[in-house]
Amino acid sequence: MKTKSAAKAKTKTRRTSNSAGNLTGPLKLILPATSANLGPAFDAAALAFDIKFEITAKPAQEYSIDARGRDTAICGELKNNLIVKTYEDLLRAQGRPVTPLAFTIKNEIPIGKGCGSSAAARLAGIALSVHFGKLAWGDAEIIAEASRLEHHPDNAAACWVGGVAVARMAANQVQAVKITPKGKWPLLLAVPKEELSTEKARAVLPETYSRADVVSNIQNSMLLLTAFTEGYQGLLAGALEDRIHQPYRAKLCPLLPALQTLTGRVGILGVALSGAGPSVLIFLDSRISVGRTRAGVEAFLKAEGLSAELLATTIANRGTVRRRG
Repeated sequence: MKTKSAAKAKTKTRRTSNSAGNLTGPLKLILPATSANLGPAFDAAALAFDIKFEITAKPAQEYSIDARGRDTAICGELKNNLIVKTYEDLLRAQGRPVTPLAFTIKNEIPIGKGCGSSAAARLAGIALSVHFGKLAWGDAEIIAEASRLEHHPDNAAACWVGGVAVARMAANQVQAVKITPKGKWPLLLAVPKEELSTEKARAVLPETYSRADVVSNIQNSMLLLTAFTEGYQGLLAGALEDRIHQPYRAKLCPLLPALQTLTGRVGILGVALSGAGPSVLIFLDSRISVGRTRAGVEAFLKAEGLSAELLATTIANRGTVRRRG
């Protein structure tokens, strides 16, 4: 992985178009970051939050990227670019010509930190294919394709529809439902410096689980769903408990077990690993100042000899925005 910076990056490569011409106008996409699993809802639920990835694309004679914001060294690199690969692969699979694009990117999403960056990139590539390839695809097809590429539907669904998304995937068929949580849901995202690949995080999981573990997760997932739909935030402390993935990933994500001890303290309703980690999502009490709670978390981490960037955010009820022209 390349060194990251918050500067501006520009890259170009010469790839001539094999299309008939620039017949389709620019497309701008604004995609939210996402946090999947949410404790017990492993591979089944995720939420979108107000940290964005923005990309504008227009037809060009060759590919180019003008990247600003976070992780520009990654966002501005054309080689092995996930957006470009997804865009080209889908167009070729659909028998459509591939038109090179000039990209302008503004990124806020931490990459490789469990915040849905790969789902956002794949959805961007798919949406660009639909737009420039003039594919007759709706939301269901877009979410299903991104879920197939991600191998699970939670991040893709939440990124596309916003709010809290509950999703099911079977035989490449995806069902996704958006829930708009009742009440206010302030969040803190604790982002460490280190990255963690989803593959490595999945490798530590067992092949089988006990009936007790499975039943516990089903029960907690139902409570979690109720907490969001009814605004029962007091349920979170128990509803976020998990036996399927977090206990096994804790050794790879030292922020998790440390921050879990803060559950129930002033301003903190519950804690969960964000996706596969290593970032941690902290649900805050809306009656307490975010600044006060954040200061308390910072002091705690310092005392524990841990460090993390703390990003204040909230659940984003709006998913991906598409603006043409």
